[in-house]
Amino acid sequence: MLNTNTVTDDTPTPARKIIHIDMDAFFASVEQRDFPEYRGRPVIVGAPPEKRGVVAAASYEARQFGIHSAMPSSQARKLCPDAIFVSPRFDAYRECSKHIHQIFQRFTDVIEPLSLDEAFLDVSNSALFQGSATLLAKEIKRQISEELQLVASAGVSYCKFLAKIASDLDKPDGLAVIKPEQAEDFLASLPVRKFFGIGKSTEARMHQLGIYHGSDLKQWHLPQLQQHFGKSGHFYYDIVRGIDNRPVKTSRVRKSIGKETTFAKDLLDKDEMWAVLRKLAAKVSEMLEKRNFCALTITLKVKYNNFQQITRSHTVAGTQVMNSSESILNQLHDLIEKTDIGVRPVRLLGISLSNFQDRDQQTQADNQQMSLFTE
Repeated sequence: MLNTNTVTDDTPTPARKIIHIDMDAFFASVEQRDFPEYRGRPVIVGAPPEKRGVVAAASYEARQFGIHSAMPSSQARKLCPDAIFVSPRFDAYRECSKHIHQIFQRFTDVIEPLSLDEAFLDVSNSALFQGSATLLAKEIKRQISEELQLVASAGVSYCKFLAKIASDLDKPDGLAVIKPEQAEDFLASLPVRKFFGIGKSTEARMHQLGIYHGSDLKQWHLPQLQQHFGKSGHFYYDIVRGIDNRPVKTSRVRKSIGKETTFAKDLLDKDEMWAVLRKLAAKVSEMLEKRNFCALTITLKVKYNNFQQITRSHTVAGTQVMNSSESILNQLHDLIEKTDIGVRPVRLLGISLSNFQDRDQQTQADNQQMSLFTE
């Protein structure tokens, strides 16, 4: 039987000890903490229902009505007419997140932040609580509650995959442990939709193949999974067997940066959309400059009025890196021609950049190339 809300940890010493901490309804909980009149009531953080936008977070009182993040705010209002809609206060959330990470650092310096409200901690080498990762997780939860008046759930296991699953088992205010000897039976009974990394579309494809639970997935050989799911097939083959050797990374390299905007009303005029794209390009260019990056890949995101979303990407040669709003806009011309902008009404536009290079190194490479031509 799965070990939950326990105060002992019999994990063998050689095994890694990974904790996944996930704050419960983080944004909404901060609002309920700071504004007592919101407590016990359905709170939705995000766009007002009369405007075009989505839910960023929902309190547990609101979730009882089927409301979840990324749902259109107008739909959330229909599901719960009495819900309280509040605009996000990201400065407050960041301040809380900073405090939470200070608590983490009291127990380990091997911390991998995933977002403002969740992180992996490797406590394999911790001597605190006689090396019990479970007691350590319990103490982290206690300190977060005492110092921030917020609730966290924790998952403890020997790998990141299982620790993350465990943190979601007893929400809210949960603490669950999956030991090595429990992993095989636990994964066999787990629906594939609960596997981290398997989204709705992959779940649907697996169902078509007769894969509904971990026990079904485990029957498939590696070549078969690779045939149907490409590179991800190897990942699925390993995780259903409880194999996940990914380390907890203390530093994360940002893979992309971007900006997008949802319009108050659908746009059809191409000139209007170009004006929006110029503003987005300027903002993304500022983000590049702050990080001293230049980029090789640009992606244009378009969401039409029927909510169909498409992306169009292009990667430039090393000598044509994007490092200014002008260079970004130059690449957008061709991408726009591959969409229905100006033909179909558009609800959202976005620009993102990836495949980064250090700007100083690129300047040095350009200078070296110039010297070759000079010679």
